Amino acid sequence: MAPVKSPDSADVVVCGAGPVGLTAAALLAARGVEVVVVERNRSTSDEPKAISVDDESLRVYQRAGIVDDVLPIVVPGTGTRYYDRHGMPLFHARGPRPFRLGYPFKNPFAQPDLERVLVDALSAMPNVTLRFATEVTGFDQRADAVSVYAVSAGGPVVLEAAYVLGCDGGRSVTRLGQGVEMTGRSYSDIWLVADTLDDPHTERFAMHHGNPARPHVIVPGLDGRCRYEFRLFDGEGTPAQAPSFELIRALVAPYRELTPAQIERAVNYRFNAVIADDWMIGRSFLLGDAAHMMPPFAGQGLNSGIRDAANLTWKIADVLAGRLAPSVLASYQVERAPHVKATVRMSERMGRVVMTTSSRLADRRDALVERALGTDAGRTYLEQMRYRPTQRFTDGLVLAADRHDGVGTALGQPLVFDTADHAVRRLDDVLGDSWALIGVDVDDTDWAAVRSLVDRLGATTALLALGEYLPRTGRRVLIDVDGSAAREFESFPHHFVLIRPDRVVAATWRPHRTAEVATAISAWTTQPITTASTERAPSHG
Repeated sequence: MAPVKSPDSADVVVCGAGPVGLTAAALLAARGVEVVVVERNRSTSDEPKAISVDDESLRVYQRAGIVDDVLPIVVPGTGTRYYDRHGMPLFHARGPRPFRLGYPFKNPFAQPDLERVLVDALSAMPNVTLRFATEVTGFDQRADAVSVYAVSAGGPVVLEAAYVLGCDGGRSVTRLGQGVEMTGRSYSDIWLVADTLDDPHTERFAMHHGNPARPHVIVPGLDGRCRYEFRLFDGEGTPAQAPSFELIRALVAPYRELTPAQIERAVNYRFNAVIADDWMIGRSFLLGDAAHMMPPFAGQGLNSGIRDAANLTWKIADVLAGRLAPSVLASYQVERAPHVKATVRMSERMGRVVMTTSSRLADRRDALVERALGTDAGRTYLEQMRYRPTQRFTDGLVLAADRHDGVGTALGQPLVFDTADHAVRRLDDVLGDSWALIGVDVDDTDWAAVRSLVDRLGATTALLALGEYLPRTGRRVLIDVDGSAAREFESFPHHFVLIRPDRVVAATWRPHRTAEVATAISAWTTQPITTASTERAPSHG
């Protein structure tokens, strides 16, 4: 039977309606992109797989305009507490600066709840079509478009799109169907994960118990949910077997009594540490588990996928809108892969050290941690999680000519007083979801030269006043209210700061270098950026 072309077409087809695919769709829709989401299952998943969403991810949902829908399903977390081999607390890792990004650092949640919230939000968006019970079978890539072949209850369909996002998990059809390999290793260790109900734990932090006799993790959730993960040993189970109730009850006995009805999900699993060799195949891209899988000990699997979506979607939106050249899409893997590799390595190290089954290594670990906690530097390193890789771009859509310390890193989200509406607001709420150009205490006359750059990128503009004086200008002014804006921008006095839609600093420069910077940024755009010599009416973005 020949495929019948579906009336469905879109700018972007997203393959997979897990959290990463739904997040990508929400980000694209917020930028006005037409999206079709295709999912082979009939509905969202009932399995609580991912259980931790961090402050970076919540900020992404803010950018998509749906964070107020997501916050009710999370526990505002306080990080992770690590215990020694005897069950005594070693240290509590809370992250670097609380609420720098505008949200709690690490937040337990249940994946089914998140998927339902995202589907409800997307269902209300006129530029999103959700197609459940539709299984992707192949692709036909052409120079200017891609056809996505699928089957549904109504028969074969073809979806036409400019781009495809493969968010379809570890067995990704988008990856496997296009011959992309993964590099890394699979681990033989077997872990039992049990999601339980009616649990007595009320802690707002995860608990990692480094007992070599039985390494385990406890993550309390919302409304009595709690996840337990235990290292299994020879003879206790295989990934092909469902864990017995008797084993689960015996493992959780030190913490609670358990009935069969209080087990929401229980599986045995092995984990992988693998990364796809290519994340961009023609007009298709790999995100989340389709692009990388990592050990669970750092809680970064889902959050890494959300970072993928945050990095790629605005670039696609700007290419479709004609602001950026299609060639910039190659920056996706260039920017994301180094951080993913570092995060995978960190997750592997945490598994070897924190979850070791060697008594000798556990003794040495605990002694080293105690020694480190006795110094200011060591305590800061551990309690502020300085061992977690920081995402910083040294290549891609950042200006290599300006190696300022802040370029290539994400700004925090300070509170500012916004003279446009005379209100105290979070920075992202001021800047919106587009590019932004902030002038830090620059003169009014300096803005004339950046007019073409602002127009080409569709950037929001504002003057940031860090001192105790209010500039006399008709331009939109942001005023530091509590010192947090000064901390974020203190390295950029009298500079322009170009901020990407994902809130990464793309470039900083003093006004006299505007022509040089505009020429460099022209390499990213579809048309050259020139400098203007006359001022125009102030822009309030």
